[in-house]
This record gives sequence, C-alpha cells and structure tokens, in this order.
Amino acid sequence: MDDELERIKQRRLEEMKRQLMLKQLKEKEAAEPEPEKLKQPTNRDILNSQFGDRAWEVYNAAVYQYPQVMPQVEQILIEGIKTGKIRDIIDGAALMGFFRSIGIPVRLQTTIRISEKGELKTLEQKMKEDIN
Repeated sequence: MDDELERIKQRRLEEMKRQLMLKQLKEKEAAEPEPEKLKQPTNRDILNSQFGDRAWEVYNAAVYQYPQVMPQVEQILIEGIKTGKIRDIIDGAALMGFFRSIGIPVRLQTTIRISEKGELKTLEQKMKEDIN
C-alpha cells in the first residue's frame, strides 16, 4: 500500500514539474519579442532611418499637396536609401530642395511670431495692438 501511494505521489510530482516547465516555456516565448531579422521594415521605417530635423513635416505637406505623384517619389527615395545612394541624414531643407528640383513646389504653413516681454505674439496680434 505504501509503495503504491509513493508511486502515485511520484507520478503526481512529475506531472506538476512538467506542467510548471511548460508554463515557464510559454511565458518565456510570450516575453520574447519577434526577432527583428524576420520583420520586414516598412517604407515609413526606411524613410525614418534617414529623415531628420523637419523632414517629416515637409514630406507630409508634399503628400497632402501632391497625392498623385508622391507614391512614385517615395519609391525613388526608398530605392536611393536601399542602394546606398542616399547615405546622409535628410533634413527639411534638403528634402524641400529635392522636391523643388524635381518640380514639386511644396508650400509650408508659416507664421511670424514676435517675442515681447516673454510672450510670443503673431504679427497680426502685434499690428492690432499697435493700432489701438
């Protein structure tokens, strides 16, 4: 009787150990992120690797203003980055120059602000104050 009870306890203990190991393995797999090598970078990731400063602001303005041609321009930029023809970081001014050179005059929203006594005011606000 004691031998049989001992064997049952031993089997139960082995079963519990196996379940614990499976649980730990599942938790470990869930905690590990997907390997970066298997994940293909998106076009946005590729552009983000080279865009700096205000390049995204210029790029997004171009996409908004020229939605028909920007997919082709995006592909040209991505191919240039992938092949190594574009190695330097692209800032907003460089991207603006590139767009102008290929015939895409991108317009950005600009405002002139004046600092007066630690407060930023638009040119319109300043002119209204001066009139009053």
